[in-house]
Amino acid sequence: MKIASKQRVRRFALSAAIAGWMGLGAANSLAETPSFHPREHADTAALVEELVEQGLPEAWLTETLGRATFRQEVLDAMAGAVERRLEWHEYRDIFLTEQRIEEGAAFMRQHQQTLARATAEHGVPAEIITAIIGVETFYGRYKGRHRVLDSLSTLAFHHPERGRFFRGELAAFLRIAHEQGVDPATLKGSYAGAMGFPQFIPTSYQAYAVDFDGDDQRDLWHNPVDAIGSVANYFAEHGWREGEPIYQRAERAPTAEENQAAITFNQTSKPTYTLEQAQRAGIKPVGEAAEAFLARQDKRVVPLRLTLEDGRQAYYLGGFNFYVITRYNHSHLYAMAVTTLAEAIAQAHQTQHEGEG
Repeated sequence: MKIASKQRVRRFALSAAIAGWMGLGAANSLAETPSFHPREHADTAALVEELVEQGLPEAWLTETLGRATFRQEVLDAMAGAVERRLEWHEYRDIFLTEQRIEEGAAFMRQHQQTLARATAEHGVPAEIITAIIGVETFYGRYKGRHRVLDSLSTLAFHHPERGRFFRGELAAFLRIAHEQGVDPATLKGSYAGAMGFPQFIPTSYQAYAVDFDGDDQRDLWHNPVDAIGSVANYFAEHGWREGEPIYQRAERAPTAEENQAAITFNQTSKPTYTLEQAQRAGIKPVGEAAEAFLARQDKRVVPLRLTLEDGRQAYYLGGFNFYVITRYNHSHLYAMAVTTLAEAIAQAHQTQHEGEG
């Protein structure tokens, strides 16, 4: 009996090894997929208890989280999110395309009245609002393919470092879905849980989304009018200064390399350097709009140094509104892409308007 038992063990081990080599272990992987059902998951049960105390129905929460599915691809995407550092010319070429510019001008024409109202109420230029939506989702064309419920559940309970943050986002998402009467399992977004035309994460949705068309619903998934108003509101709440230039082209004095060591470039914090400090480091504004930039009441700037295709460095000075754009995405390249795309869209819109006239 002992010999037979050993033979069976060897045959089982061999079969298991072959299955693994041939990729036939999928059934075992599926069987081991974590469940988010509150009856089977202690952390999910704790979240349900917390949200019930805030007024959400227990049966709805239990049924909803029972439909959440673990997605390894979401964790893989998060792990791969820090890619090699792109230079400015590489990042720019992703977003500053002829198609994105032309469709941005078309978006401005289509929503001209809504954009004008958003600008009047919040002071944010129409082209900046348009460029944000253009960069985030190509004007609503690509809003994400991941079920938000799956992404946030996976990240909330399985991300090794940011689980607490995503638990808060999952809670906010559930509150939004219940308040608005939508099925959480039908809503899609990015692998990180960003949603709708402007790709708001749930806590930003709660804080900044507005009902801009007056239908008693804040709908950023399907309604571009609400999205336009919400982006404008987001920037206004973060301190957008109406009429102030966002940035100014600059040049570096050839003898200023040693002095540049005293300046940190490409910061995404509030501007702290004064114009005088930047100029002492050899970075001074140039171009037609330099006078208006120098005339700003707030003389603090964000020194920017960007790498071009040929390896040369281009210099700019960002103002407070440049910093505000980085509140949307904490990247100086993102803010520069939004700004330059906005300029191109505004020019294309003006050219088309003149052609029609």
